[in-house]
Parts: sequence; C-alpha cells; structure tokens
Amino acid sequence: MTELHVTLDDGSSITARDEGSGPVLLCLHPGGGDETAWDLVAAELTGDFRVVRVRRRIYVSGAAISTAHSMAVEAADILAIAGLLDRPVFLVGHSSGGVAALEAALADPSAFAGLFLYEPPMPTSAPLAGEDGARARAAVDAGDLAEAMRIHMRDIVRMPAEEVDAMFADDGIRAAFAAQAAAQITDDEAIDALGVGIERFRTLDLPTTLLQGDLSPAHLRARVTDLAATLPNARVLTLRGQGHIAHFTAPDVLAAAIREAAVKALR
Repeated sequence: MTELHVTLDDGSSITARDEGSGPVLLCLHPGGGDETAWDLVAAELTGDFRVVRVRRRIYVSGAAISTAHSMAVEAADILAIAGLLDRPVFLVGHSSGGVAALEAALADPSAFAGLFLYEPPMPTSAPLAGEDGARARAAVDAGDLAEAMRIHMRDIVRMPAEEVDAMFADDGIRAAFAAQAAAQITDDEAIDALGVGIERFRTLDLPTTLLQGDLSPAHLRARVTDLAATLPNARVLTLRGQGHIAHFTAPDVLAAAIREAAVKALR
C-alpha cells in the first residue's frame, strides 16, 4: 500500500490510499468515518484492480472543518487525485461520497469511464437534512456531539429508532460517532446546499450503476429512483437482504457488484 498526495492551489493537501494493480477504481467513502471504512471491500478488489481511496478532507482526523466546505470543494479534490491516475478511471462513491462523485463527474465527465454509486442521498425532490439538519447543527454548536449524531442517524438517514438507541447504548460506539459529528453534519449541510433538483445531470451520459439495498430507508431508494430517471445511461441494481452498510455486512457481495460494473464500463 502506498499513498498519493496532491497539493491544491489553496495549499490544501489531499491524500489517497493506493493498493493493488490493474484498471483503476477511484473510491469515495461514506460519511461518519474515513477511507478505512471500505477496508473489507478494497481487500476483495485489489487482486483485480488498482484501488485508490480518497481520504475526504473533512474526515481527516484532527483536521479543521471549514465553514466554506462544499461539494464543489470535494469534486475538485476528486479531480485532483484523478489527475494523478492512469486512464481510464472508474469512479465509485458510497452515500455522501456518491454525491461528491456525481458532482466531480458532472464537472469533468472526460475524467471517468463510468460511475458506481451506492445510495447517494442527493436532494432530488426534497432536501436530505432540512429542519432536522438545523437541529443537528444546534446540537453540534452546543457541544452535544452524540445527540447531533443521533439526530443524523435517526432523523436524517432515518434508521429505525430502536437500532439507533441500541448503538448509542454502547459507550465506545457513542464516543466514536461523537468524534465524527462535526464533519458529518457539515457533510449533510454541503449536500443540502446543492439545492433541490437534479436536472443538471440529464446530460451526464457516463455508464452509471446505481446500487440500493432492499432493506435501506425508503427515502434513499426513492432518491436512487429519481437519479435513474434523470441520468441518461443509468441502471439500478438491488442487493437483496442488505441496507445502507453492505460495506460491513456483505463486503464480498458489494465488491462483486462493483467488479461486474467496472468490467463492463472499462471494456
């Protein structure tokens, strides 16, 4: 494993984990953690692909979170790392990482051979966080980071309340979530700042696989449906018996879906 580094014009340093060899998969991890969340999936793919995982700047441990953070910033970071890679590049994004991937592809579609997007919570016909996001921000500002993450998971992601309560009953899990709260709520706000509507993607004709789990929250599946109806070259793939966290619960199945989509796009 090696690391890639690129310094942007504003002085920011963006890094990415680089493993394996072969056709390039450029991967964007979901919110609430860093690129190591996809360790199990990457391990399934590095025998066939060069897997490059961007370390999203707001999730770098100890990093200051800029109030100017936006999906445009994330898209620029992705394109900067893509510029270091051999073409063609197949772009993979999970959750908010999928939103960032879409924005990067729209900014420069020539940089990518195709897209694989796992339930990107794009504000297609409604905001992601809305008023719940304002409550989560208030909790962050008040220093109640665990409560901010509880709001995110229960009211924004819309996980079942009993599942959220069970997780937060564990002191270690609650502390780990709290450590990511400021970044996660900023991530939610960056998504909502895009505004409701996705008409701008009607010209993005890259081959795109939109992945959903049949156990995922209904609003995430609805957003996938909206994107599939808008992107001109998209298909929907459903993982049976899975939700929004197949990178943990079924990494081999998720990796197989990525492999199949990448092989088709990279022919």
